[in-house]
Amino acid sequence: MDLALEEARAAAGRGEVPVGAVVSRGGEVIAAAGNWTRELNDPTAHAEMLAIRAACAALGVERLTGCDLHVTLEPCPMCAAAIANARIGRLYYGASDPKSGGVEQGPRIFSHPQCHHVPEIYAGIGERAAAELLTTFFADRR
Repeated sequence: MDLALEEARAAAGRGEVPVGAVVSRGGEVIAAAGNWTRELNDPTAHAEMLAIRAACAALGVERLTGCDLHVTLEPCPMCAAAIANARIGRLYYGASDPKSGGVEQGPRIFSHPQCHHVPEIYAGIGERAAAELLTTFFADRR
């Protein structure tokens, strides 16, 4: 989660919402990314999406079976669906997102019968640091 937090801090430094994500397998980092939605003018350029894309490219596969995803914020519904489609084995996330979350908040993507894969989910990992980063980021903009 430390590397995901570094990616989130880098995103904040670029003026992006501070979210970071890391894909690993067997303890080896395969890909890491922060949000790039504003700079790329791409609403799908969430940290999770970018890390998943990079990991698939690095491994030359379309599914990340046996991989873990660490992300600083509860994934939104779009990212949760991508996690399911990528067949990520374990999802670790920091802060909950009552406004836009898609895992344990909001639509709870993994609870739908149409969801073909459900990762193991571990919430609250590095929650305090992730929440403080988000709170500070948005407080500075208000």
